[in-house]
Amino acid sequence: MMKYLVLGAVLLGTTACGDTWGQRAVTGGGIGAGSGAIIGALTPIGILPGALVGTAVGAGVGAATTPRY
Repeated sequence: MMKYLVLGAVLLGTTACGDTWGQRAVTGGGIGAGSGAIIGALTPIGILPGALVGTAVGAGVGAATTPRY
């Protein structure tokens, strides 16, 4: 249980990285998929639905952000 909490904290603490819109969308989707799968595994939702929702939200947020220089 503790390893899921630590992994979840790491995934939720990271942000989408990249210089272009596409790079941020892809990294955001990847981070969202991992976070969603962990959250889904710890709740009755399930791993696959959690990963799908996390991917969509992560990619959307990653694409909507702008890089900080």
